[in-house]
Amino acid sequence: MIFDFYGTLVRMVEPLPPSHRSVFVRRGLAGAAAQWGDQWAVGPRDGELHREHSADEESYRAWELARLRRRARGCGVPEGEVEGLVTELDRVMKDLRLALFDDVPEVLAELRGRGLVVAVCSNWFWDLDRALDEVGLARLVDVAVTSARAGARKPHPLIYRTVLERCGLRPEQALFVGDMWASDVLGPLAAGMRAAHLWRADRAVEGAAPPVPDGAARITTLRAVTDLL
Repeated sequence: MIFDFYGTLVRMVEPLPPSHRSVFVRRGLAGAAAQWGDQWAVGPRDGELHREHSADEESYRAWELARLRRRARGCGVPEGEVEGLVTELDRVMKDLRLALFDDVPEVLAELRGRGLVVAVCSNWFWDLDRALDEVGLARLVDVAVTSARAGARKPHPLIYRTVLERCGLRPEQALFVGDMWASDVLGPLAAGMRAAHLWRADRAVEGAAPPVPDGAARITTLRAVTDLL
């Protein structure tokens, strides 16, 4: 069993991190703020391969900050303001208060009780292990694979190969569960896995649910996962 992390197992709760725009404005950079765009769109692109930057934590952290510096300069941030701005933006992007969905502990404990390998595969920062520990999932998860360490973001095939290898599973033995269509359904299907599209009533994803292709199912609660085994 392989699960996505954010939107599948955990959600963001208040107090929410400050918006990037508020950071810019407080620093007197309202003009640059207008060019910066959505604060959740400043990281690597979905599907991006970045193995050369994922050799170790120091290399990855340097790459994260370098991306933010380039973007800040491209938005017209004065050179003397770049370093302070980038440091603060990096901090607020990662200062997330997370909480488990109510159905998560029960379901993961049941899966572990059945002797199944439970894995998390997420487009996340370097410290996915720490995030799992902070929300109380460390003892319920056997394998954690983050895009930062794998060197590729879902739906790139490399991250799925990585989590399958870490789990010791062939693709046809795995069920991937997540709330994002391309990353958690289409990507796993292309990698040879089955997929379950989690469409919670309180989901963060907007719009209508796409038709479910062969090899996939749609569920509205994590508890329905056990019916797919």
